[in-house]
This record gives sequence, structure tokens and C-alpha cells, in this order.
Amino acid sequence: MKKKAMEDKAQIQEAIKVQGEVVRKLKAEKASREQIDEEVSKLLQLKAQLGGDDGKNQFVLKTPKGTRDYNPKQMAIREKVFNTIVGCFKRHGAETIDTPVFELKETLTGKYGEDSKLIYDLKDQGGELLALRYDLTVPFARYLAMNKITNIKRYHIAKVYRRDNPAMTRGRYREFYQCDFDIAGQYDAMIPDAECLKIVHEILSELDLGDFRIKVNDRRILDGMFAVCGVPDDKFRTICSTVDKLDKMPWEEVKKEMVNEKGLSEEAADQIGEYVSMQGGMDLAERLLQDQKMSQSKLACAGLSDIKLLFTYLQLFQVTDKVVFDLSLARGLDYYTGIIYEAVLTQAGVAPVTTEAQNGAAAEESVSVGSVAGGGRYDGLVGMFDPKGRKVPCVGVSIGIERVFSIMEQKAEASTEKIRTTEVQIMVASAQKNLLEEKLKLVTELWNAGIKAEVMYKKNPKLLSQLQHCEESGIPLVAILGEQELKDGVVKLRVVATREEVDISRAALIDEVWRRTSAA
Repeated sequence: MKKKAMEDKAQIQEAIKVQGEVVRKLKAEKASREQIDEEVSKLLQLKAQLGGDDGKNQFVLKTPKGTRDYNPKQMAIREKVFNTIVGCFKRHGAETIDTPVFELKETLTGKYGEDSKLIYDLKDQGGELLALRYDLTVPFARYLAMNKITNIKRYHIAKVYRRDNPAMTRGRYREFYQCDFDIAGQYDAMIPDAECLKIVHEILSELDLGDFRIKVNDRRILDGMFAVCGVPDDKFRTICSTVDKLDKMPWEEVKKEMVNEKGLSEEAADQIGEYVSMQGGMDLAERLLQDQKMSQSKLACAGLSDIKLLFTYLQLFQVTDKVVFDLSLARGLDYYTGIIYEAVLTQAGVAPVTTEAQNGAAAEESVSVGSVAGGGRYDGLVGMFDPKGRKVPCVGVSIGIERVFSIMEQKAEASTEKIRTTEVQIMVASAQKNLLEEKLKLVTELWNAGIKAEVMYKKNPKLLSQLQHCEESGIPLVAILGEQELKDGVVKLRVVATREEVDISRAALIDEVWRRTSAA
């Protein structure tokens, strides 16, 4: 028994050695922080298996799989992103709501198609069966039905949960934020839908993430296409989920899944293949309306007419430069009924630009780094919750904040610009001893005037250490008090960046601080 324990221990020690090498190699190669963290966490788990000297297992300090902490620097970037997004939602007249982080399990089941397996069920506590919310759209629909609301323009920013196998390096997590904007209500065709696309365009342009494309399609066009290509009715949804993989897999593999796993005829799959390779704008919609096969489907024709109308409004909103009508766009969720869209960043915005991209190769050819926003029309979802089945038409968009955030973080790391994690405008300092009371009086005056100010928590700190703190935290101004200044009723105001100093009367200090920091 003892011998086996010794052998196990030796095996673990060997594994620790190997894992240690993996971590060192990643650090030497300057791999992404998430990748390094993941391997370090494996190393810690191995070390914990060895246990302490007293034979007890050590507790591993780590965040659960697929989650992360945010340090002050990351939170500063995150806050900036949220402010941009919320600013845009408010500019378009949206109000906000909040809903519980868990819902009745029944509320969530049957709304997400094949993705339902990713829902986090909570342990039965001897009461209601609950699950963590998977997105913000289903809770929104439940909220509308429950409160009998028939029209609202709302945004909601909150965390959602998915039992995914996350690739954290690509900004995918099990706990993550979603930023949703939805317009509920009976309105004329395509006007709210076009505004959702305008919002995506505004947010992605303002965040300056690099080049992007917004792909649009319509569920009715997809269903019509499936029908005319000979897909049986009961296979529409499952074939739709397979088409949705086209951005991750080549057509050959998608076709193989359709034929071998989903039992579709090869002929039908080939016909679908012809259509899903089509991309264009209003001209493509017009061409498909004349298409011999497509024009046989009333459903597809209704979708194509709406796409034409959508492009008319998008031209007026000045966003057609980034929007492309793409027949391969499927979006896996079951609840979409009409227009669907997805925004993808093209690689140029993140990685170094390749020479052919510099030589003016078409933007469509640059590699996409995944979806950063998506949405569509879901006219039937609220009706699913209404006892009388009353429908409330809805269209909305969700900004993939984690992906956006990963990219902003990469950009911040590459940039030399220092990110401030506080907003302090001025530090109250002293050059001599025994001035704590005076400093506390002055900092109180500043706080009472709404100025962000700080003072060191020491009776007699060295002036140098006070100035160093300002340099490190990016505090732009220092108010220095000394015996002489107190006698003269002035404060020595020092500009940290240039080191220039001026005497300002105590009465004028507040205005001076505002004047110097409001421009920054």
C-alpha cells in the first residue's frame, strides 16, 4: 500500500515537472494571459494532489473553469466599453430593466434548440426547479408576457451562464456579460430592424475595433430555400443548425454532417450548397426573387421583399458600406422568425495586416475573428409565455461584449498609453511635518465641491513618496501645503507632468482644479 502511494507520488511529481515546463515555455513565448492562466491552474491542481506535509490535500486557489477575475486595469477598459454602448442605446431612446439571474427551468426549456444542453440547472432545493439564465432575450419575453407589455424599447446589460467548453483565449466563457437592445411592438416592416443594424454599426465604429461586416439574412428565406431544395419539414431546424456551422467548418464537412448524420439526400445538400455560397446586397435579393426555384416559395419571397426594404432604410441610415446579404447566415437559436444578422470583425482589426490586405484585397477575404454582435426578429417568443398566446413582435441585437473586451485588452497591451484605474484629479500633500489636520481640512473642502481628491493615510509622509504615488496613479495635480502657504492663505499647485508650480489662493483653488482637469 505504502509502495503504491510512493509510486503515485512519484508520478505526480513527474507530471508537475512536465507541467512546469509547459508554463515556462508559454511565458517565454509570451503566450496570451488566459492560456498561461489555464496551464498554471493545471499545475496548481497537480501540486494540490501531492498535499501538504501533514498528508492533507491543499486547497487550490483558482476561479472556476470558464470564469475569470477582472483587475482594476481590466475594469477600467470594461467600464469605458460599457459607457460607449449604453451611450449609444440611450441615444436611440432606450430605457433599461433588470431580471433575476435564475429563472424557472420551465421558462428556459424548449427555446434554444440544440443549445439547450448548455443550460446550467440549479440543484433542486426542495422547491421550484430553477436554471441560470442562458441569455437575456427569453427573460425579456417572459417579462413582457407577465406584465402584459405590448411595446417597449429597452436595453439590458447583465451576466448570463452557459455550460460550454470555453475557449477563454478567444473571449468565450461560462459566465459572461451580454448587452441587449430590443424593440417590442407592432410597427411598420423593417424600420425597427434597420435601426438595430444602425446601432451595431455605431457601436463597432465608436469602439474602433477594426474593420467589420454585418451579415444579414432572413429565417423565412432559409426555410423557403430548404423547402425548394427538398428538405423535409421536420428537418428544417436541425439542418439550420448545421448551416450555422459554415463560419467554423468548410462546406465539405457541413455537407457530410447533413448527409451522414442528419440523413439528408446528397442532391438536396448540393442545392443548398449553391444558395449558401451567395452574398450581395439589394441586387441579390432582386435576383433571387426572379430565381426559378426560390420564387416558388411564398415564404422566401416575403423574406426577400423585406430584405429589399431593409436595404432601402439602411441606405438612409448610411450604413450599407458594412452590410452584406449572406445566405449562409443561419443563427442557431430556435426563436428567430424573420430577419437575422451577425456582425463579424475581420482579422485586420486585431492582428498585423498581411501584405495582400495592404495591396487592397477585398475585405471579405480577410479572416473573421468571430461574431461580436448578433440578433434578429422573434415575433413568436412572447406568445409562448402568454396564456392566451397573444403575440408581441420583437426585434433585437446583442453585443458580444466579452469578445469586444478581449480585443480592447489586446490593443491596450500593445499600446504604450498608460491606463488609469482611478479618476483622482488632485492629491493633497505636505512638505513638512505636523500638517495632517490641515490636509484633512483641505481634502474635505475639495470633496465637498465634488472634486475627486486623495490624501495619504500617514501623519508625516515624505513629499517624494506622495509625488511618486501621483506619477504611478496618473493623478495630474498636487496641492502642497506648508507653514508658509498656510500663513499666506495659499496652496502650492503642482502639475505632475511638467513639474511646474504656482501659488493659488485657497478661495480660487476649487475653480482652478476644475479648469485644469475638465479639459483632460
